Amino acid sequence: MQNQSQAAAPSALLDVFKQIPVKMERADGVWLFDRDGKRYLDFYGGHAVALLGGTHPQLAEVLSTQAHKLLFQSNAVGLEVRERAASRLAAFAPAGLAKVFFVNSGAEANENALRIALRATDRKRVVAVAGAFHGRTAAAAAITAGHESWYGFARAPFDVTVVPYNDVAALAAAVTDDVAALIFEPVQGVAGARAMNPEFVHAARALTREHRAPLIFDEVQCGMGRSGQPFAAQAFGVTPDILTTAKGLAGGFPAGAVLVSDSLASTLKHGDLGTTFGGGPLACALIEAVIDTIVRDDLLGNVRRLSQRLMHETRVGPVVGVQGMGFLLGLRLSRPAGDVLAALRARGILAGSSADPNVLRLLPPLILADAHVDQLVSTLKEIPS
Repeated sequence: MQNQSQAAAPSALLDVFKQIPVKMERADGVWLFDRDGKRYLDFYGGHAVALLGGTHPQLAEVLSTQAHKLLFQSNAVGLEVRERAASRLAAFAPAGLAKVFFVNSGAEANENALRIALRATDRKRVVAVAGAFHGRTAAAAAITAGHESWYGFARAPFDVTVVPYNDVAALAAAVTDDVAALIFEPVQGVAGARAMNPEFVHAARALTREHRAPLIFDEVQCGMGRSGQPFAAQAFGVTPDILTTAKGLAGGFPAGAVLVSDSLASTLKHGDLGTTFGGGPLACALIEAVIDTIVRDDLLGNVRRLSQRLMHETRVGPVVGVQGMGFLLGLRLSRPAGDVLAALRARGILAGSSADPNVLRLLPPLILADAHVDQLVSTLKEIPS
């Protein structure tokens, strides 16, 4: 055993992440275990990525089977598993988004969604919403709140207009005939799990149609069943022209997707978009398995039912309000979120922070059960307000 007084070797990892003081070793469904064997109930989901838990037997089996058949081939070669995954995702998505482009991450999905919109309209201005987080690549970061402190690029690739959150009048003034796209998260994740008002979402659809500008829904975090519907678009009853998704799309394996309408798909030709790893066989096999599991196990119904419990029963201890939708919820607190998160960790529950210092996020796997909600509620009652 290493002498405890001996200094640990410096990490080879670039020190750019603020990490919580725990190192996880393994998982069992919604449970995480650190290197000392302490068990944590996972209400964090690794930034909403662990959609079916830290481990899932079907996903493990599918990944192993596909890995033994074919690890990788590029998009220059046709793959049946890629075709199946695209068809399955398009059928899961809002009707009218019939074409799929697979990528590797949410930022890459948003980058390509904006590229499609700017190409199709030949316009130079994008409208975004205050509080948004769309990614850290050049175009996605240009419309992300607070990017000025870390952007790093000399200039944005297009003009940007940011409208206040849920402000319909400001939206109407901003969306005019020179707009290439309007993009927003139907439920803002990093901002603290803030769901858009239905009035704002429906106004966005009407205005973009009037001015012939593509409407882009960023469902990187709130998509793939987390809203209680396949996508939040269905919960709002609005179909965008482009929808992006990632995070839990492949249940923990890196994957993202851009879904587009037939009319926008018709504007694209060979070479307009590209990706090396996007649509690889491992990711596609898992995407198909994730959707199959959600449907087979009625996980959408599970999300809707338990979300109602979470929204009504977690207003205890330091929690003064609950916001969001489905399994993307923000608990508004009477004290700093960092303190409450630390208190939850000490009691064996892992949750997420947000850009709002008084809001913690709940992003649990869709396989959550009643007993897990009971444990969270009882634990919150133990924490002083």
